[in-house]
Amino acid sequence: MESITKNRQPVDALRAMVARAYGPDQVCDADEDWVGELSDGWFNVAYRIRLRSGARTVLKIAPPPHVDVMTYERGAMATELAALRLVRDHTRVPVPSVDFADRTHELCDADYFFMTYVDADNLNTVRDTLSQPQIDAYDEAIGAVTRELNTIPGAAFGPLAGPGEKTWRAAFLGMAEALLGDGERRGVDLRHGYDTIRAVLAAHAHALDEVTEPRFVEWDLWPGNVMVRDGRIAAVLDHERAFYGDPLMEFGFAGLESGTYGDPTAFVRGYGRPSFTATERTRRRLYNLHLALVQIIETTFRAHTTTEQYDWACDRLRETLALLGR
Repeated sequence: MESITKNRQPVDALRAMVARAYGPDQVCDADEDWVGELSDGWFNVAYRIRLRSGARTVLKIAPPPHVDVMTYERGAMATELAALRLVRDHTRVPVPSVDFADRTHELCDADYFFMTYVDADNLNTVRDTLSQPQIDAYDEAIGAVTRELNTIPGAAFGPLAGPGEKTWRAAFLGMAEALLGDGERRGVDLRHGYDTIRAVLAAHAHALDEVTEPRFVEWDLWPGNVMVRDGRIAAVLDHERAFYGDPLMEFGFAGLESGTYGDPTAFVRGYGRPSFTATERTRRRLYNLHLALVQIIETTFRAHTTTEQYDWACDRLRETLALLGR
């Protein structure tokens, strides 16, 4: 996926990063085929790198400092590193190991880190080649993985690094307002009035008060961030959007209120949630509203060259506002 947030670096800079992380003796000769860009990501640039030893690793580089990113994306690489530590320390969910991280900006104008290469298939890439039972099995496994991630407790609601909020209502409404502020700042047309959306959020905010325990929320755990091998999940990738909040905000539940996000039946079965109350359904609609706002507004920040995602997400916003009475 192409985006102006991808901070591609010249080969000499990449070689210097490898030398700092693994030692000069691990840098391959210039004429060797040792580096290639991984194109599946939507935000950070990522390279697959072969070391002189033959081992493979992945380098992720944060966006360049001059590129305007959305409020919640600021410091995203630090969030991912914190999330990886939490997941490895508190769960059995497979994630890559971090080999080296550098925030000095001496070799590159942004943060970067190296992690282990996962030799597996991207589930979103191979999904069309699978049978329905195979797809259901993976979706069920993603549900179980998501539930395990949600067992990680937080001290407050909001960013992993803080500062947090005492209530989920304050944290979520703050997240939504940050999105709306981003959209207004860049003049994004939501095809609905910004004040209308604020009014809908306020009218249903009481549903958020049921959530009293901050829990780790991966939020972006969709098939494109899942690597699979031999019928099992080999790794979960891209943790830069994690926060402490309501587990019901996980992406796998989005289909409860909109079939366009996919059939959630297998995911819900794997997660172990047999039913949902009316208040929980209202919360999920608020979360779909938030998701649609992200998907609309990011197309401007990332300078998409087509309107395909924008048009699709505007339809999801209209659909969700209707479910919430507008």
